Amino acid sequence: MVNTILELTKYRLSLSVLFSSIAGYLIAIDYFSVETFFLLLIGGFFLVGASNGFNQIIERERDAIMDRTKNRPLPLGKISPRLAFIVCLVMILLGIVLLYLINFRTAFFGLISALIYISIYTPLKTKTPLCVFFGAIPGAIPFMLGWVAATNKFGIEPGVLFMIQFFWQFPHFWSIGWLSDDDYKKAGFKMLPTGKKDKSTAFQIVFYTIWTILVSLIPMSGYSGAFTISYISGLLIFLSGLFMLSRSINLMSYMNNLHAARLKYASIFYLTFIQIIFVLDKFIM
Repeated sequence: MVNTILELTKYRLSLSVLFSSIAGYLIAIDYFSVETFFLLLIGGFFLVGASNGFNQIIERERDAIMDRTKNRPLPLGKISPRLAFIVCLVMILLGIVLLYLINFRTAFFGLISALIYISIYTPLKTKTPLCVFFGAIPGAIPFMLGWVAATNKFGIEPGVLFMIQFFWQFPHFWSIGWLSDDDYKKAGFKMLPTGKKDKSTAFQIVFYTIWTILVSLIPMSGYSGAFTISYISGLLIFLSGLFMLSRSINLMSYMNNLHAARLKYASIFYLTFIQIIFVLDKFIM
């Protein structure tokens, strides 16, 4: 049953999201609080995992249609929708309480993230490609949540962290949408901006990749409050951004799944790399 619940939470995805929160926390801290760190870690996992679980409950019938999701716990009958609902409800309540123990703002933004993901992004996936825009909002909150947990403040600094992860999600999720387009269409999901794998979709991927790189360099400008980075870090981020941009341009040039897959992995590398650079810059540069 433990493994089933972990699968319900998409624990690998949940842990990758937590990495962003931890990075945001480390970027912001003046001193390390073990208590705050573990509250953020556990509370964040419960909240993200519950959101993923509710998503699977809502989409269980469509998940059974798609090859990429047909082996999830609900389509296979490993857990009943009723029990899954109870587990996710308990998790989301515990997550909010644990984040509230850090401060009110952390709990508030965490709750907003979960609500948008469950009640706006999930139902819109079958109605409009704009679902990716709404999905990018809760997807971007974890990075800024770490800063809010550390400082109990919301200002330009967490706003920049939010923007970085917000713009990053468009090339990342559209590359996934490109790869799984046939599967998504079987279930009635509308994930690509034009509804198909065409030049317009590929151009928008390139466009948002450029924006991702630009907002990632804002901390080097001196207009991002206490969140600043050195020119060396800025150069490393820029070079990694060029790598991701080259993958985006290749997708637009060749229009095939091979280059969509390369972009997907390049985007994962990019976000992980720049978050590590932000943290190292604070403590080393």
